[in-house]
Amino acid sequence: MKYGWSRHQIAHAEVRGGAAAELGDLPGWNLADLYDGISDPSLKADIAAVSDDAKAFEAQWAGKLADAATLTGGDGLGAAIARFEEIEEVMGRIMSFAGLNYFSDTTDMSAAKFYGDAQGAITDASSHLLFFPLELNRLDDKLVETCLANDAKAAYYKPWILDLRLDRPHQLEDRIEKLFHEKSITGHAAWNRLFDETMSSLKFNVDGEELQIEPALSLLQEPDRETRHKAAKVLSETFGKHIRTFSLITNTLAKDKEISDRWHGFEDIADSRHLANRVERPVVDALVEAVTEAAPRLSHRYYAMKARWLGLDKLEFWDRNAPLPETPKRVIPWSEAEETVLKAYHGFAPEMAEIAGRFFRQNWIDAPVRPGKASGAFAHPTVPSAHPYVLVNYMGKPRDVMTLAHELGHGVHQVLAGGQGALMASTPLTLAETASVFGEMLTFRRLLAETRDPRERKAMLCQKVEDMLNTVVRQIAFYQFERKVHTARREGELTSEDLGRFWMDVQAESLGPAVNLSEGYETFWAYIPHFIHSPFYVYAYAFGDCLVNSLYAVYEKTPDGFQDRYFDMLKAGGSKHHSELLAPFGLDASDPEFWARGLGMLEGFIDEIERLDA
Repeated sequence: MKYGWSRHQIAHAEVRGGAAAELGDLPGWNLADLYDGISDPSLKADIAAVSDDAKAFEAQWAGKLADAATLTGGDGLGAAIARFEEIEEVMGRIMSFAGLNYFSDTTDMSAAKFYGDAQGAITDASSHLLFFPLELNRLDDKLVETCLANDAKAAYYKPWILDLRLDRPHQLEDRIEKLFHEKSITGHAAWNRLFDETMSSLKFNVDGEELQIEPALSLLQEPDRETRHKAAKVLSETFGKHIRTFSLITNTLAKDKEISDRWHGFEDIADSRHLANRVERPVVDALVEAVTEAAPRLSHRYYAMKARWLGLDKLEFWDRNAPLPETPKRVIPWSEAEETVLKAYHGFAPEMAEIAGRFFRQNWIDAPVRPGKASGAFAHPTVPSAHPYVLVNYMGKPRDVMTLAHELGHGVHQVLAGGQGALMASTPLTLAETASVFGEMLTFRRLLAETRDPRERKAMLCQKVEDMLNTVVRQIAFYQFERKVHTARREGELTSEDLGRFWMDVQAESLGPAVNLSEGYETFWAYIPHFIHSPFYVYAYAFGDCLVNSLYAVYEKTPDGFQDRYFDMLKAGGSKHHSELLAPFGLDASDPEFWARGLGMLEGFIDEIERLDA
């Protein structure tokens, strides 16, 4: 089950009282397109059937793939893959519903129990399918080539087969892989759930009002500095009270990953993520080096300017996301947010707006903030036979509109890639952020073009720069923090002080001397869910942002035919390597100039802000 978790988890502002009424009617999603509740008879039937189907599949095909690769028709390897995909589709539908239902309210015990039970049932069923990719990867290369030439059904799945075979060097004996698979539910999956439920149960007491993490974090963007300071203090104290739990979770998961990586023969601590992303380590290293080298021209420079605007010698960490005096303070109704995003999408490609419009018309979005709901924002692709769902926590701020544009970009991408089928629709994380960040850029550019007042233009540019800094510089700092954590964990268990020190070191380097990281900030690593759910996920955001900046530069320079090439890229899903997808645009991620071009757009925005400020 894959979620398009968004960096926008920390980019919300709380709305109360009359302001909440100004939002208008916020939609909740209709999960009946998957199943009509946890007691839906069809859901129970599918859970039972998928177990039987997986066992029958194992009985039919285990130990027989070499023979099947020499045949065609119903006995051939292509037919086996097609049946495997059908079973995977049903399992994906079940777990998509279980996950979305759970994240609607993580405090609902019946939803939590069903989520856990579904995970157990699907883990058990999928253990009977585990032999298939393992045995397929043991087939001789020449046999596979002959099969792909003679079996039309198998040839259809050629991208999936070739992609799967990249895992061959790290593949273990079947029984060991099965043990890793079956123990995952009591291993990393259980620790993931502990993190989620612990975080969602935290209460942050600010001026006598108990808040959950989402509105508590949003106070760091309040105009009043004392409010921000109070919120930062309460956040730090509350994280601190639970820091031993979060440290234990982090230590356990880092060790769990080290054990898995060691058994599977991964050399570097992030190599398993690079392989999953189908991106080469030197490409990621070049990205990290480019961003780190550019930080003084980007984040250091910008935050020094912001400190001056706010009349401060230095920003405290709770000032970093403070709004500027020029920032509009009105609440943006949901209907206006919808219109803004759809118009921006339509201006690029009417088909893009039509797909995004379905999310509004057919209740594929869950927008309100409510107790127990998962924080932040994500787009879940579910399965190709259904459709994606988007979760946001909409509070009527300009950043919420950008969040909506971002997640709908994911949604459009997932709809278009669905044509590849369950096995090939999923896009590696490095490319999964392309459509989302591009959607944001379209929305931002439209709003900027409509803004004539210099002060409002400055505020809008500053907001975009801060979002981009959060996407690029901050996410690379997160990646560097994870590298420190996972490297040090190999030498022994880490204390909370160790984790806090690593966090402060990378943050100081990325934010620069204009931001004072005062006491209390050392606990803020604890709430970042990416570290728990998807180790080393975070560099994908920086990859995606720089990629989109380069893509947008191509679009501005040569718009003719761009939309067709862009849609072809999205429709490809996970069926092509990033080098193949970028080639039609004349882009190459292995070229250092690619990253320089992407970072140049961010630097250009900062240059314009300086000119407006002169």
